[in-house]
Amino acid sequence: MVAWLLRSLAVSLALSSDAFNVLGARIQTRNIRLPSDAVRRRQDVKDIFLESWNAYKEFAFPHDDLTPLSESFTDGRNGWGASAVDALSTLVSARDTWQRTQIFEEIVNFTSHIDFTVSHTTDTVSIFETTIRYLGGMLSAYELSGKKFPALIKQAEILGTKMSAAFVNGNKVPFGQLNFNTSTPVIQTSNIAEAGTLTLEWSRLAKYTGNDTFRALAENSVRQIASLPAPIPAFPAQGIDPSTSQSVGAYVTWGGGSDSYLEYLIKYARITNTNDNLFADTWHTAVDSSIHTLLRQSTVGNHTYLADLDDSRTIRHIGSHLACFMAGNWIMGGKLLNNNTIVNIGLALNEGCWNTYASTATGIGPEAFGYISSDGSFTGSGDPGPGDLAFYNRHGFYILPGNSDYFMRPEVLESNFYAWRATGDVKFYERAVAATNSFATFLKTPTVAFAPINDVDSTDSSFIDDMESFWFAEVLKYLYLTFDDPNRISLDNFVFNTEAHPFIAPAEKPVYGSGKLRPASEFEPFQTTSGPIPLVSFSPKLPTKIPN
Repeated sequence: MVAWLLRSLAVSLALSSDAFNVLGARIQTRNIRLPSDAVRRRQDVKDIFLESWNAYKEFAFPHDDLTPLSESFTDGRNGWGASAVDALSTLVSARDTWQRTQIFEEIVNFTSHIDFTVSHTTDTVSIFETTIRYLGGMLSAYELSGKKFPALIKQAEILGTKMSAAFVNGNKVPFGQLNFNTSTPVIQTSNIAEAGTLTLEWSRLAKYTGNDTFRALAENSVRQIASLPAPIPAFPAQGIDPSTSQSVGAYVTWGGGSDSYLEYLIKYARITNTNDNLFADTWHTAVDSSIHTLLRQSTVGNHTYLADLDDSRTIRHIGSHLACFMAGNWIMGGKLLNNNTIVNIGLALNEGCWNTYASTATGIGPEAFGYISSDGSFTGSGDPGPGDLAFYNRHGFYILPGNSDYFMRPEVLESNFYAWRATGDVKFYERAVAATNSFATFLKTPTVAFAPINDVDSTDSSFIDDMESFWFAEVLKYLYLTFDDPNRISLDNFVFNTEAHPFIAPAEKPVYGSGKLRPASEFEPFQTTSGPIPLVSFSPKLPTKIPN
């Protein structure tokens, strides 16, 4: 299968220059037909949203997140009301009457009065998380509501100005954490996802404020990362030191710590329609490198996965819920490049990710998993045990020890959404239905709302007492839009940030990128520099296991 994919890629690249002048860089198929039960399925999602929102409003608002089991709250995102702000674009994306106008305007009024000049907790501020949740949420809501609420731009400008202090001493790459009360960054290493996932939001902020410094800061960080010597062509190491703007370590992954840097390369090309091919060509080259170095097939089920490459240049046969965004990203990017081979590999990766849902007792996928391919089973966390092998022989993957939880993440459903919109194949719609039913059944708590679970392969799992804001922003939005008219929030008219906040996109170009890979001559030879890197997808409040 891998060899076939590589041969197909070569053919696709050979043909692509001729195809550029024929095809349009559109993502959605015109052949989508919503099944007759779509109205009912949207209602199912609305019911989950409102049950979650009402519990948050009663027990947690105006704090960041609801703790459903203890009927209380956490303030892991600086106490600015993360769940409320993150919910804005989901509410305005919906078309049906379900209190959305009342709730939306209530949140806008609340957001307009948040004091973004100081942290409301003793925590430092994550530039990445604050950008994708708060800044992205406000900017998207402003656009989607017809630009009726200029207070959202005022607040976004205050927040963006404060975060600009992460760029100090002329450094191109921002530090990841900032003390808001003193406007001083925490001097420590970062990763390319934190440093390279600002361009969509900061360029949009520049547009509405007239201050192009926002765009320049974010874009220059990405340009620096894209120029770095890399372990494999155009695919930088996960770690980066903002003090030197150089790589740390040599770890390569589509998972956390690298993921959204790669995601935003092609999305920035699309949302700006820039004639600078750096962004699309860097993405294209990183994808090509991944096909040649990371692409694997399981020995059971022939499932398609992308492996990690560790600091010792050893393949790690692991996948994660976070990394499963890449299937949708490859579908999108392949369409924009008019490269059907990349699209088809994206669809194959989506099948592998969905299989992690379809194979568990709850119908929900785990945080991380391992597999075996023709070159072995090394994961870096020990050999699979007898139980793991038995599970693998049935399903083509096994759940990595300590990673059986589902933390209400969106990535598998995100890629399923892209697959549905790109193909119109009803199986993707049906999978969204299955996931909605699984969430309603297994994430429903005995107290209020919904919560993460500790074991996706147990129908009687204990819960994790933390309902993160991306439940509102991403999971429920992707489900709702899968069941909605594809022409309303079309992938040809909007670009989603990594928190699923849609931004209005200009009319598409015929094609994105030059159609050529970046030559090796553009890069210096890669040399590993050791050093610590921050935790990936760090949660300020460690999940507390609560018995069911």
